[in-house]
Parts: sequence; structure tokens; C-alpha cells
Amino acid sequence: MRGKALKSCAIVAIGLMMAAASADLAAAQAAKGPSGLPLPRFVTLKSKRVNLRIGPSADYAVSWLYLKQGLPVEIIQEYDNWRRVRDADGTEGWVNQSLLSGQRSAIAAPWMKGKGKAVFVNMRRESQPSAAVIAKLQPGVMMTIKECTGDWCLATADGTEGWVAQSEIWGAYPGEAFK
Repeated sequence: MRGKALKSCAIVAIGLMMAAASADLAAAQAAKGPSGLPLPRFVTLKSKRVNLRIGPSADYAVSWLYLKQGLPVEIIQEYDNWRRVRDADGTEGWVNQSLLSGQRSAIAAPWMKGKGKAVFVNMRRESQPSAAVIAKLQPGVMMTIKECTGDWCLATADGTEGWVAQSEIWGAYPGEAFK
């Protein structure tokens, strides 16, 4: 009898921990920075040359130079007119907000780079797993995003437009929907 009571208590405790974790996740997703915009959030680089600095000022040293306009980055912190960003490789640093755009782009499965030539992300005609494949994107291919449903994103890569699974790109959060 005591064993059943302990199991019941353990199940209740696990349920409470899961509820608290999901509440923390919801609160983190609803966090807003000083700009009033959500943190974290995805944006793109507006310029062809963007300095990534070690601190939030032009007085800080440049740690990296991005040379790709439209590259997706994730804003994880705000300070005055500076944004702490993270790229798909996990590199973090500070960028002036004037060099960032609210347009959206994504990278096809960057975590799968170097895993072989048979690894790719399917771009489909419709937002369904059974829809016809219209392109096969290699990991690391950049695409622009028009909208996401929470499961699928309408994207354009090298002139081809189609739907990619949201779970196979870096540039949109799981479950995030926007137009």
C-alpha cells in the first residue's frame, strides 16, 4: 500500500515539475527586451559587412566580420541600440541595431553539415509531408522565409519557392507562426 502511495506522489511531483517547466518556457518565450520586442527573436543582417563586437559599443573590439547580407541571427539580449546576437554556429557577440532587419531568412539544417552527400532538406510543393518534393536543399543552404505555420515555412532558395519543415531549419522557432 505504501509503495502505491509513493508512486502516486512521484507521479504528482513529476506532473508539477513538468507544469512548472512549461510555465517557465512560456514566460521565457513571452519575455520582452527594452525595445518592447520579444527576446529571443530571429532577424537578418541588413548589410553585406557587419562587425560582431565583444561588447555593446563601437569602442569594443571586433571579434568577427560577417560578409553575407540576409544571414539569419538570433537576438538574445538588448542594450541601448546594441543587440547581442547568436548565429547558426553558436557564435555570439554585439551588433548595432541599424545593421539588422526584421526580414526573415533561415538556414537548412546547419547541424547536419558534413554528415554526407545523401543528407538534405526536402522543399515540398505543399505544406504536407506527403507533398511532392520540388527541391533538395543541402545543409547550410540559406533561404528567405515568407511565412511559417508552426510546422512548415514557405521559403525561397535559389529562385525556387516551396515549403520546408520548420524542424529542419535554423531561423524560426518550433511552433512559431507568422506571415
